[in-house]
Amino acid sequence: MDQIQQDVMVSIDYRLHLGDDEVVDASKPGEPLSFVHGHGQIIAGLEAALVGMKLGEERDVVVAPADAYGELDADLYDELPRSVFPPDVQVGMAFRMTTEDGRPAIIYVDKIEDDTVTVNLNHPMAGKTLYFHVKVAGLREATDAELAGSCGHSCSSCGHSCGEDDDFEDDDEDCGCDDDDEAEGGCCCGN
Repeated sequence: MDQIQQDVMVSIDYRLHLGDDEVVDASKPGEPLSFVHGHGQIIAGLEAALVGMKLGEERDVVVAPADAYGELDADLYDELPRSVFPPDVQVGMAFRMTTEDGRPAIIYVDKIEDDTVTVNLNHPMAGKTLYFHVKVAGLREATDAELAGSCGHSCSSCGHSCGEDDDFEDDDEDCGCDDDDEAEGGCCCGN
């Protein structure tokens, strides 16, 4: 493999900022982000910008909200009774909950009043333009298991993705996936 293309296992070192040069996320030294290219394991705008890059190549990539985590959706704010939260709830805290249709979701506390808590189901990066600096750290042919998507959990709503070191013996723990979901080729959240 000499360049990034469909079905290649890619490893990248990256830094992310939001236009102000303050790094908000980055790969750790010696621990690049790995993914199978063309399988939607990273945001679409970044994945598209990487096509054709070679080992060792570096690039700055700007990703618009529509090609990242989407625009802020006003319909994804809701008020919940304060009684369903711990007494020490604070603005900015994240909680894992189940939506009315039974899907796992991460909610973020946006505002706290006497009897209600306003929560936000938008991704924290929704509505933001993302500025990446990437360097291709590795390229190799993806294995059959990686191509089939059986490299582990890929449920972005539960915070786990392919290539993580988390060892989930019980699929129901942490993200709500069960064996039937994985047998059908995906996680309960549809990813």
